[in-house]
Amino acid sequence: PDMPCPIYLSPRFSAASLHSHVLLKMKISPLAIVMATGYAVPTALSAAFLHPMSRNVCRNAQSSRLSMVSTSPDKQSLFVDHSSVSSYYSETLKSSSDLKTNACCSAPPPSDIQSLIKNISPEVVKKYYGCGLCIPDELEGLTILDLGCGAGRDVYIASQLVGSNGRVIGVDMTKEQLDVAIGAKEYHAEKFGFENVEFHRGFLEKLEDIDALEDNSVDVIISNCVINLCMDKEAVLKNCYRLLKPGGELYFSDVYSNRRVPENLRNDEVLWGECLSGALYWNDFANLAKDSGFKDPRLVEDSRITIQNDEVLEKTNAEGCEFYSATYRLFKIDELEPACEDYGQAVIYKGTIPKNEGGWALDDHHYMETGKIFPVCGNTWRMLKDTRFERHFDFVGNWDKHYGIFEGCGMALPYKSSTGVDLSATGGGKGGGSCCRL
Repeated sequence: PDMPCPIYLSPRFSAASLHSHVLLKMKISPLAIVMATGYAVPTALSAAFLHPMSRNVCRNAQSSRLSMVSTSPDKQSLFVDHSSVSSYYSETLKSSSDLKTNACCSAPPPSDIQSLIKNISPEVVKKYYGCGLCIPDELEGLTILDLGCGAGRDVYIASQLVGSNGRVIGVDMTKEQLDVAIGAKEYHAEKFGFENVEFHRGFLEKLEDIDALEDNSVDVIISNCVINLCMDKEAVLKNCYRLLKPGGELYFSDVYSNRRVPENLRNDEVLWGECLSGALYWNDFANLAKDSGFKDPRLVEDSRITIQNDEVLEKTNAEGCEFYSATYRLFKIDELEPACEDYGQAVIYKGTIPKNEGGWALDDHHYMETGKIFPVCGNTWRMLKDTRFERHFDFVGNWDKHYGIFEGCGMALPYKSSTGVDLSATGGGKGGGSCCRL
């Protein structure tokens, strides 16, 4: 401990295989192992060796598995890696009741979706670590990609929504979860009267490694509280943009923070598994989405995350971190502009989207009543005109004259559920005619 002996080990070396009495006899510091190999040793050994100031380096390594240290200068340095997250969801969690926060929860599914869930295998439903559903309207006949599909609950819901002429693809990195999903294919084919699903194992940051996923081949990508678990979120978003057809959309719920999450929280494996440590600061997400090609991210709904575990709450409160569950829709439309520009355009909703006869919401501040003229910015016009929603609207105006920025385009913290935010100052408020905040 006083003079750590350098040790050079193969990258395949497992620090967990070292017995404590051997290390103690050799006086090899676990910190030296970390520095030489990129692996962290079990917590108990770390505590035995390290000076109090150094224990934080290894304190999150678990004796059941090792976590790799990122050395990339543009990535956050983390002890948490894919194996840690996968183990949390395949071994630590047995059901949704084991979660310590409501980060993976959205509003309960509507009655029509609940009826679809009743058609799903009980084993698949049991292995779903969340609540609610993140899926948009108008899916019949489409190709859907579910990122982080787990045991496949949302895949099998989407399977029923797209019908026999559609296709649903699930991707997950956890073998135990995928085994459940794949094992249930025959059950659901018999239940639905058709088979239109497939599952692939892989990392969301490496979707290019899955041969079945071709460029410009997917209509809608869905994901429910998974992207925050990824180490390289930019790679995920860029892959989504590449895979979507023109006019397609990424529609997903995830966790965001009111500030950048500090390193001590990012290095906490439990907080990663609970979808908190990997949360993006909301404004970093907005910029990252735009850099990935999604020029105008639209917030659909949000809610403040509550933390039931006192230990977790103490950690997050100490850093002033607030977390929000938010659903966004990101369209792949190259012509979208960086800001909401006014061309004097408007739309009229026909009331023809199923179960939305009286009105329909594009996002949290564009609720369009049936038959009523609704002024929109140029970007909103394109999100309706250049997508699968076109047939449900009449369009008023053109691109001949530009009137400047669309009134009410704000850039404050966008979440209605946040504390101390006056959304009226930013053009917020559901159903208002003004565009457009994130």
